[in-house]
Amino acid sequence: MTSPDSPGVDAEEPDIASLGALLADRTRAAFCLALLDGRAWTPTRLARLAGVAPSTATGHLNRLVAGGLLTEERVGRHRHVRLADSDAAEMIEALAARAPRRLVPVRSLTAARRHRALGFARVCYDHLGGTLAVAITDAMTGRALLSWESSPALTPAGSAWLRDLGIAQDTTPHVRTCLDWTEGRPHLAGAVAAAVFHHALRESWLVPAEGSRVVRLTDQGRAAFRDHLGLGDETLTG
Repeated sequence: MTSPDSPGVDAEEPDIASLGALLADRTRAAFCLALLDGRAWTPTRLARLAGVAPSTATGHLNRLVAGGLLTEERVGRHRHVRLADSDAAEMIEALAARAPRRLVPVRSLTAARRHRALGFARVCYDHLGGTLAVAITDAMTGRALLSWESSPALTPAGSAWLRDLGIAQDTTPHVRTCLDWTEGRPHLAGAVAAAVFHHALRESWLVPAEGSRVVRLTDQGRAAFRDHLGLGDETLTG
């Protein structure tokens, strides 16, 4: 019997180059960024987003699915794709935060406002990203609702805060962070962040923008974040 330590036995190691190759194309990278909204998209819609032919989009999507970054689902004869899981979303967000910046033409006031709104508050898979998300994370830390001793964790005061908001939670709610690509600093992720985000949507503190990852902060939301976390007007202006 051949020993695992013997020559001629294959060993496994991470193939980072293969993963990097999946994102080494601007069209595939654009697809992954768009899918950070957590929804399932059709290839036709992604093709329009990237400005490529449907057949070209299909080829790129097949590579992303085969590489494990995306998963696909069928609704009748229609194909939809989404990010494979929250780990894939976290990786894309972290890569976006570390990637070099390139200039993108902004040719209208509407486009400029949309770009600014995306940086302020956006969907990051199942939680909130952007300047507002980082401010919420900072405020929760400042009020001792989060602990950072070894890794981010909800404190007993944080659990009580969630209960006061009416947010149901697991016995040991999962807390992690994403590196925010617009701020270059962490924002809250995991089950706690998802619960707070969906509570804000239910209460109409935040309202999703149609056809975009942007979420808009309402007047009701400004009042709520001011009352519950002490956020100031300068922070609540997107």
